[in-house]
Amino acid sequence: MLPIENELRNFVLCIFAAKKLRREVRIGTRGSKLALWQANYLQAELAKIGLTSSIHIIKTKGDTIQDLSFDKIEGKGFFTKEIEEALLGEEVDLAVHSMKDLPTTSPEGLVITAVSYREDPTDWLIIRKEVSVKDKLLQLPPGAVVGTSSARRKAQLLHFRADLTLKDIRGNVPTRIDKLRQGQFDAIVLAGAGITRLELDLSEFEVIKFDPKEFIPAPAQGVLAFQVRENDKELRRQLRSLHHQEVADCTNVERRVLQLLDGGCHLPLGAYCTKDHAGNYHLWAAYAESATASLKQISLSSSTRFELAEQAIAVLKS
Repeated sequence: MLPIENELRNFVLCIFAAKKLRREVRIGTRGSKLALWQANYLQAELAKIGLTSSIHIIKTKGDTIQDLSFDKIEGKGFFTKEIEEALLGEEVDLAVHSMKDLPTTSPEGLVITAVSYREDPTDWLIIRKEVSVKDKLLQLPPGAVVGTSSARRKAQLLHFRADLTLKDIRGNVPTRIDKLRQGQFDAIVLAGAGITRLELDLSEFEVIKFDPKEFIPAPAQGVLAFQVRENDKELRRQLRSLHHQEVADCTNVERRVLQLLDGGCHLPLGAYCTKDHAGNYHLWAAYAESATASLKQISLSSSTRFELAEQAIAVLKS
């Protein structure tokens, strides 16, 4: 190759590389207020590392089907599947998911390349003040109607108060709070992370913030997952600076418990893991075979996360 041809080739390659780096990253997300908060958060994080982006709303099965509880919708990933399909089809470049909604195994060709900080992982019981009873467990009157479509929350609520009447509730976070305000329920259970991120005012209600070691949250609750195509190596490299490894260390244990039980987000399973300053891992889990079956709760500690999830499964199934 002549020197002038070699210089021209290098010049063209440099222009191509520059264009690749300057591309607009297309973010795929659901369209709820909380999902858009998540997408806007990611967009701001991308801007910090010099990436421009646009947000593309994708409707999922979970958004479309509003008349069934989660355990009655077939399959797994009903809040993520359509977004993953858009990612595989190169309609978007990057997907942002609430990690607790994400199946434990990504489709072939996709990878979770980074996870966010962890917002409040706890569940909140939100009670209408006019029905609150201070001297009762959970501050609820006998037979109180509590709204939740989560089998995990149902199993744990019934574990503490077998007399409660549990009723399915669907819709985004503000919609569910409106249903409570209208008196359709005496109380509802929501993830504290969503309420905190949306900065919702709950002053008109009584609020109980559960201890995550007693009322155990969903695996990876409060964490966002950023998913890309496996072959998009440049974007994967750029996203490394957004990754919170200390969060991933704990959510990997929680999601491994879920994976070993071969369950989706409708499984009556809670798993919560922390890492202390000495580097020891502590895992709490709660599992029931169904929303109305008896609940088993365990806690384990280990100096390593190696096979911690497997130990938990052995105890839960013993």
